[in-house]
Amino acid sequence: MSRTTAESAQGLLLHAYPYRETSMVAELFTRSRGRVALIARGARRPRSVLRGVLLAFQPLRLSWSGKSELKTLHKAEWDGRYRPLRGTALICGFYVNELLMRLLHREDPHETLFDTYQTTLAQLAEGGDLAAILRCFERRLLQELGYGLVLDRDVADGDAIRSGKEYRYLPDRGPVPVTSSKEQSGVELDGKTLIDIAMDDYSDPRTAQQSKQLMRLLINQHLGRQELHTRQLLRDLQEL
Repeated sequence: MSRTTAESAQGLLLHAYPYRETSMVAELFTRSRGRVALIARGARRPRSVLRGVLLAFQPLRLSWSGKSELKTLHKAEWDGRYRPLRGTALICGFYVNELLMRLLHREDPHETLFDTYQTTLAQLAEGGDLAAILRCFERRLLQELGYGLVLDRDVADGDAIRSGKEYRYLPDRGPVPVTSSKEQSGVELDGKTLIDIAMDDYSDPRTAQQSKQLMRLLINQHLGRQELHTRQLLRDLQEL
């Protein structure tokens, strides 16, 4: 494997864990290289400069090099600063990070998704409808990974989605009219829900509830047997 280097790359920390006695491995989402794993040598020492820099939800500039999948971090510094996430918004931030950790392959760039991630963090910090913020992110995550939702037509006969008509959304296909489907899989939705999702409008309580069920179904399909620990925490808080 050839040696690769990066200088002053934009990134954000997704997860970190101890490595040997004083170091740690930092899993980061970067704009130009996608998800990367870097050894931050000595970062767990009390006086390490990296100790106070490698924090979640703060924009970073990073330099690293290495031949293996696990490369060596040479420099990290803050690249501006976001407002801190607090309370349920903080848990939502960790949920977004966990999704990226589970669904992104290493060193597979997704620049548009990186920009969406930054926007999502800023929106979570500002407050507002946290569930709607998550649904918007989930939809764009699936789209960026090649699993975009069919929201404008039913896949049985190509007719436009109609508000007030009931559909069953099949994970591998898309929405089909309930009256023409013998399938028992998927989730039942009102046509208005699909129209609202297409417009990122989650103000209708029914849309909010049905879109959560749909996104959970689709994300679970791609997670396989992987569990999302933050989802259970949010469920326990009965917030989303």
